[in-house]
Amino acid sequence: MTTTGRRALLVAGAAAGVTALASCTSPPAGQARRPGAAELEAERVARAEAALRLRSVTAARGLLERYDATLAAHPSLAPRLTPLRSAVAAHAKALGEGGTTVEPATATTSAGPSPTASTSPSAPSSSSVSASGRPTAPAAPVRVAADPRAALRELAAAERGASDGHTAALLIAPPEYARLLASVAAAGAAHAYLLTEGARA
Repeated sequence: MTTTGRRALLVAGAAAGVTALASCTSPPAGQARRPGAAELEAERVARAEAALRLRSVTAARGLLERYDATLAAHPSLAPRLTPLRSAVAAHAKALGEGGTTVEPATATTSAGPSPTASTSPSAPSSSSVSASGRPTAPAAPVRVAADPRAALRELAAAERGASDGHTAALLIAPPEYARLLASVAAAGAAHAYLLTEGARA
């Protein structure tokens, strides 16, 4: 056999080996590929952060609902409450900007996109989805005290409760989100103080 013939035979053998290896390591088209350990860990982390964001957004939206109910019951409080209500609305939006749902890294096909965890751009309503992603019953209407000063005290208590919740979440939040939670918690504490002082006026 000539040198050229041997070289062609070696090239053909190498190509066949690569084809056989690829057929062993890649799943047949249309079959699900099991995600690796790194993908599963990334999904777990993403899910934990999404659940944290959902809890934080739910707290902020619940507080926003109380502001709206108080303003509806006591329109005379609008000059005092409107600026605080606007701040709470901005907090709710910021807390949910990273997404509150995660697409699973499982059950993906070899012909589909790479199985990476991703978050949705918007946060679901606090009355429609729970932290586990399951639908929940609509929240009960917010009850507001008939006396304006008592209504302010209720708002102050709600602000303190939300602030305490955000502060507790700092222990498990990723660094960037923890900074946001700390800022929102501090603002909530300041709101509670202003509402309490206003109730005494």
